[in-house]
Amino acid sequence: MITVIEQAVEARLVATAPKVETVAVTLCYDRSDPFAMRMAFPAPATLEGVEVSWTFARELLEAGLHRPSGHGDVRVRPYGAGRTVIEFHAPEGVAIVLLASAELRHFLDRSCSVVPPGLEHLYLDVDHSLAELMRDSC
Repeated sequence: MITVIEQAVEARLVATAPKVETVAVTLCYDRSDPFAMRMAFPAPATLEGVEVSWTFARELLEAGLHRPSGHGDVRVRPYGAGRTVIEFHAPEGVAIVLLASAELRHFLDRSCSVVPPGLEHLYLDVDHSLAELMRDSC
């Protein structure tokens, strides 16, 4: 049974300068963290020169395909015909990424085959998570 979904997608990084750079980013969904998804940027696309990953709610991505969503570090909204904008807010600034909505929908469909929406709680390992939280408290 598949428990991890990874999908490479082309993303356009929008900067304040007129240059728009296209990079391959990786979307990842892991059944062991059923509410979340991860987007990984390759080292050449980051200020630090190392791979950077952002983890955020799968539900946020789904909602952002239809309407502006998110209030914190990650915000998602539709952009024109067939594209979606994801904004990543950090102390260093804001990264704006354009992606094809069809690719995001395909990724979400694949993730839903691993864990159907609304059933995420069935895949949580609460005992393990609690043990991890309590490990350093003694």
